[in-house]
Amino acid sequence: MYRWNFDVVWQYWDLFMWGLWLTVVYTFGSILFGIVIGLLTCGARLSNWKVLSVIARTYQEIFRCSPLLVQLLWFYYAFPLLVGITIDNRVAAMLTLSLYVGAFYAEIFRGGILSIDKGQREAAAAIGMSTAQATRRIIMPQAVKRMLPSFINQSVIQFKNTSLVSVISVADLAYMAAVVNGQTYRPLESYTVMAALYIIVLFPLTQAADWFERRLRVSD
Repeated sequence: MYRWNFDVVWQYWDLFMWGLWLTVVYTFGSILFGIVIGLLTCGARLSNWKVLSVIARTYQEIFRCSPLLVQLLWFYYAFPLLVGITIDNRVAAMLTLSLYVGAFYAEIFRGGILSIDKGQREAAAAIGMSTAQATRRIIMPQAVKRMLPSFINQSVIQFKNTSLVSVISVADLAYMAAVVNGQTYRPLESYTVMAALYIIVLFPLTQAADWFERRLRVSD
């Protein structure tokens, strides 16, 4: 019978903490970049310019219909060959994570905006509001409220997605767990600690997301 021994793994606690810190950095960094990308893509999708809309939708479909793992490998190993420039693994990780989550955010933003009844835009125009004023004062406040639950859930998923950057040697939590396992030969303990840290961080976030969604339903 296997005998658990966390004492050996505990000696590498600083590696786990550093990996967790980098996981948080990549999560929030990619979320911030993803919001910008998502807003720009959403604007392009809703634009009257057909070319912009087609380009934005093509980008979305590529990143939503291919696995994140494949994207990470492509941007780190294949993209440098295409452009003739060496890309640091950390840059490749942040770029890929941001583009990936940005494609999903764009659809969340677009869906929230389109969910608002067209009659409200017409009513705003009838009282003399410009399109920008109607969007800022009437459409967006309602749309943001509808977007938030999906946005929060996608952001929680993004935290878990960062574990894949370990395949290109970014020293996140998953990578550090593998390092500790290589040093101690205690895979059960190493990966159990990794799983526990993910749960400790994510469980409060998922509960907060559920609570927030319930509050929004009640307020409606």
